[in-house]
Order: sequence, then structure tokens, then C-alpha cells
Amino acid sequence: MENTPTNVSGIISQQAAKPKTKPKTPAQLMQSVVNVEASQALLKNSLKENAGAFTASIIDLYASDTYLQNCAPQAVFAEALKAVSLKLPINKQLGFAYIIPRRDHGVWKPTFQLGYKGYIQLCMRTGAYRYINAGPVYEGELKRVDKLSGEVDLSGEPAGENAPVIGYFAYMETLNGFRKCLYWSTDRLLQHVKRYSDSYKSGSKIWKDNFEEMAIKTVLRYLLSHWGVMSTEMEQAFQADNVEAADQMIAGDGAPDYIPAQAEEVPAEAEVSADAQ
Repeated sequence: MENTPTNVSGIISQQAAKPKTKPKTPAQLMQSVVNVEASQALLKNSLKENAGAFTASIIDLYASDTYLQNCAPQAVFAEALKAVSLKLPINKQLGFAYIIPRRDHGVWKPTFQLGYKGYIQLCMRTGAYRYINAGPVYEGELKRVDKLSGEVDLSGEPAGENAPVIGYFAYMETLNGFRKCLYWSTDRLLQHVKRYSDSYKSGSKIWKDNFEEMAIKTVLRYLLSHWGVMSTEMEQAFQADNVEAADQMIAGDGAPDYIPAQAEEVPAEAEVSADAQ
């Protein structure tokens, strides 16, 4: 019995001498997910020689975005596979597709969202479009809107260098001659997003900081969903794009919406995430 304290002390000393295992970094956590044989096989079958670049991009995305690290790496990778199926890069600086963390009943979950450029890219792949365009409309540019034909005349001159934006347009013309232009006044746009966009209704920072880009994408996506060429890939894109209604979009400049519905619960550092975005 007299030796017990000494023996216990020795065991404690031995345990203390053992090197502590460092927790894996976010990059290592994601790497362990993508390096699984099944994951690599899937990426190689889908992306061929581009599999390595996509692997590097998902690891870099997870490692560099502390806000996204609230989500399990397996779940993030699963959402990234939607970009793989559409053959779009997920580098948020490119603006084609994003993985957005959202809080659902206190649990962080990643969701895949298409970017503005992603829709344009998918339209280009159809080979069906002669023109596709979208942008703001300044005071003085709008001459008339023909309600019957849908024609929009934007041939007017802006009312000065600092002319205010009065609305937004999206235009497409297919090779077979079909064309459609959609114009929404700012008031019409606001009515739409107030009704359908949870991100706008919650006062999301993405709408405050990137209103024009968000507005342009809202109108363009509406145009494509109603009159665009619905290729199999485009249908897949609309199904994969996890936006609320059709309008909680990613801005075209690479600024995804990171503000969850419970905005009051977001830590202060989340407000400066635009590339955290």
C-alpha cells in the first residue's frame, strides 16, 4: 500500500510525457473526406483530369472559411457534389457556385447555391442562345413597355451621369429567333422579394451590401425559369439551387448570403465575412 502513491505518480508522469495528439486542421478534416477511395472514384469519373483541381478547391474553401467550418466536412462535400454534377467550380471568387452555411434549429447545415455566372454558363452550354443579358435601368432609358408583346424599349438616354436606377431588366434571344425581355421597376422587384425572399425579409447583409447584383440575378433567374431553354442540365440546376423561393440569390460578384434566419444569433465576426461571406 505504501507503494501505491509512488506507482500512481509514475503512471501520471508517463502519461504526461506522451506527446499530445494535435486536433486536425480544417484542411486535414476535409482532406480525409475527399481522399476516401469512393470520393476520389466519384470525382474522377465525373471530372476526369479536373478531379485534382476540384479536390484542391474544396479543401481550400473549407480551410479558408471559418464560418463554413461550423458545418461537418462530410456535409459540405456532399453539397459540393452538386457543383460536380453541373461541372461548375466552387471557388467563390469565380462566382459560379457557392456552398452557404445556414442555421437550422440551432444546427449549421451547408446548402449549395448557383451564382449569377453559373446560370449564364449553363445557358451558354445549351448552344441555344444568341444573346443573354441583364442589368440596371437608369432614369431616362425606359421609353415604353408593350404589355401585349412583352417588348421593352430601353433606347432612351440616361438622365445625367448620376441618373438613379428605376428598375432592372433581363433579356434573352435564342438562335431560332425567340426573344424575351423582362423589366421590373424597383417597386415591382421589392414587392417580389418581400414576398418570396427570406434573406431580404430577415435584413440579410447580402441585400444591404449587394442590392444591385441581387436584383439583377432575381430578374434574370425569373426570366430563365419562365421562358428559358429548359435543358436537362438547366432543370437539374434549378432543382439543385437551394434558394428560398426563386429569389434568395448569390450576388454576381462572389458574395454569398451567410446571414442565417436567426440573424440575432450570428456572432459579430460573421458580419465581416464577405470573403468570409
